[in-house]
Amino acid sequence: MTAAEDSVSTYVEGRAGRLILNRPKSLNALTHAMVLRIDEALAAWEQDPAVETVVLTGAGDRGLCAGGDIRSIHEDVTTGDGGATRDFWRDEYRLDARIARYPKPFVAVMDGIVMGGGVGVSAHAAVRVVTERSRVAMPETGIGFVPDVGGTYLLSLVPGGLGAHIALTGAQLAAGDALRCGLADHFVPSSSLPGLIADLAESPVREVLARYVEDAPPGQLADERQWIDHCYAADTVEEIVDRLHADGSRAAKEAAETLLGRSPTALKVTLEALRRARELGSLEAVLGQEYRVSCAALTAPDLAEGIRAQVIDKDRSPRWNPGTLAEVTADDVVRFFAPLGDRELGLDGGTVTQEVAW
Repeated sequence: MTAAEDSVSTYVEGRAGRLILNRPKSLNALTHAMVLRIDEALAAWEQDPAVETVVLTGAGDRGLCAGGDIRSIHEDVTTGDGGATRDFWRDEYRLDARIARYPKPFVAVMDGIVMGGGVGVSAHAAVRVVTERSRVAMPETGIGFVPDVGGTYLLSLVPGGLGAHIALTGAQLAAGDALRCGLADHFVPSSSLPGLIADLAESPVREVLARYVEDAPPGQLADERQWIDHCYAADTVEEIVDRLHADGSRAAKEAAETLLGRSPTALKVTLEALRRARELGSLEAVLGQEYRVSCAALTAPDLAEGIRAQVIDKDRSPRWNPGTLAEVTADDVVRFFAPLGDRELGLDGGTVTQEVAW
């Protein structure tokens, strides 16, 4: 059995193709080999009339997927030229686009931790199920990076200032808030997941959902919309921080302190990426933009430093460069969006959304 076969279980059970991310000790963090194996399975099942539904789950009891394997990224950036990471992202983003346009019902079970790359393989699915254990987040600014895997596309669609709040702070969303923000579709108690998954092998998705979906516990963001919408409507990150400090509420102050601990460059690039994403329109175009931004991040100091501080040395004290928001210039931000020439992702033309009959 290859490493890819060991880290992603793929098989057909009844009418369902099963994808199980199987690196529980690493919280099912995605590797390049895993991305390629998932893509290979989806390509085969797309042409297989026996497979009517695809179901994605994660092994272990901690979560679906904590993101990409950032230790590998750190090694590639610090000892190589970043080429392996660029290749990984190219295939990962193409996989995210395939999932979004998949012509058969794709059911993502977003139980437990779902972050970064885990959002990419689940939040673009046709059917997204969360539980009381779900914690959905795009925490990239904390490692000197910018939300990717279509994250800026999804968050640009969130109403008011919620998308910017989630993208900039890396806030973790429980089920109710994930549903409110359009990152999930249905709530199912975690105790009901075995039954849900078993029934998807026997019955159409719509019938199964009708048996298991319940009302989600209320989220927190509804009570915080007023200060979030006001503060994140500011034009710059500096103004956002000022408004958060001036608001007076404990939650707003905590958000300000969180932002001041994040990479200043990543914050400014993230805010710009969200604004550009709203104008681009399609997921494919935004993934193309994210690929440019991600490749640029490989040549900037904060990504390697952020991973070092959070995952390698675990001192939680990154030394960002530049170290303050005021030092990050408009030119510093714009360079992240520079065209890549013949190295573009190549999805920018968009794809016709296929109607999924289920």
